[in-house]
Amino acid sequence: MTISTDIGVTTHRQPARIAQSGPPTVPSWLVHRPTTSDVFLSDWEKTGTDRFAVTLRWPEKHPFHTALHGLQPPTLIAETIRQAGMLIAHAEFGVPVGYHFLMSDLNYTIEPGLLDADDRSPVRIDVTCSAVRLRGSRLSGMTCHMVLVRDGRVIATGDGSLTCTSPAAYRRLRGAYADAGPVHSVPDPVHPALVGRTVPDDVLLAPTKDPSCWTLRAPTTNTTLFARPNDHVPGMVLMEAVHQAAFAFVDRTRLYPTSLRLRFERYAEFDAPCLIQAQAVSRTRSEALSPSDTISLRITGHQSGRRVFLAVLEGLPVSS
Repeated sequence: MTISTDIGVTTHRQPARIAQSGPPTVPSWLVHRPTTSDVFLSDWEKTGTDRFAVTLRWPEKHPFHTALHGLQPPTLIAETIRQAGMLIAHAEFGVPVGYHFLMSDLNYTIEPGLLDADDRSPVRIDVTCSAVRLRGSRLSGMTCHMVLVRDGRVIATGDGSLTCTSPAAYRRLRGAYADAGPVHSVPDPVHPALVGRTVPDDVLLAPTKDPSCWTLRAPTTNTTLFARPNDHVPGMVLMEAVHQAAFAFVDRTRLYPTSLRLRFERYAEFDAPCLIQAQAVSRTRSEALSPSDTISLRITGHQSGRRVFLAVLEGLPVSS
């Protein structure tokens, strides 16, 4: 799975100065987000060999990453992990202009009791890079481990593995799909409230006859999910679809996801339906480490008879 960019790279340490309230953000192209309001990092520094500290800039109000049950949404944590990995790859490992990032997995664990949406205290992300692979002197891939800390307490941890590839190599990899684009016919969504959303453009699931299975939607008018043209459904869109499938599966239960293990196995293409399936799973090894009311779900995506991704999501019911 890839999240790619066609915008330049810098090695400057000084963040761009942007006329807006709150701390400045890093240059938006360092995190592959063309809109400044979608950039959640404000600064970074090297703290050791393959170790870095990144400052998180919490958005005061965002049209898509909205509070969930009064807490910071898990989507914001996941997007922060993605942005921090790309920032370090570009700014510290020198990944050049136009290179594509192939993301093989994305994982997080959250302490929901420490994520009050109204708390604007600064957050530091401690990043450790492992399994760093070079092709000559250039980064070809690594795994980024992250610890999010606020007021001396760990509020979340996460990690993800990425591979960097040149535009020419990416085109060879994609073959006939290198110039693919979205299919304009988008199926009608489930009701937004079923998946924790308020507007249809934020909904990524369309109903099927099976109440635990949905067809993936690609509403490209949503400029947060589809920030720029792409030849496939971006990995972060699939991540959001996983969350929405979890909300739809538990229906009237107010679920707050506390952990996600998401593995991408192939690209989700625009030219064929992708089916999202959810099922409850019994807790075994993690049972002793998780609260007894933890809800565990296995969520998969299949397209043309092949699995696109596998996710295991855990969450807690939240009272009104």
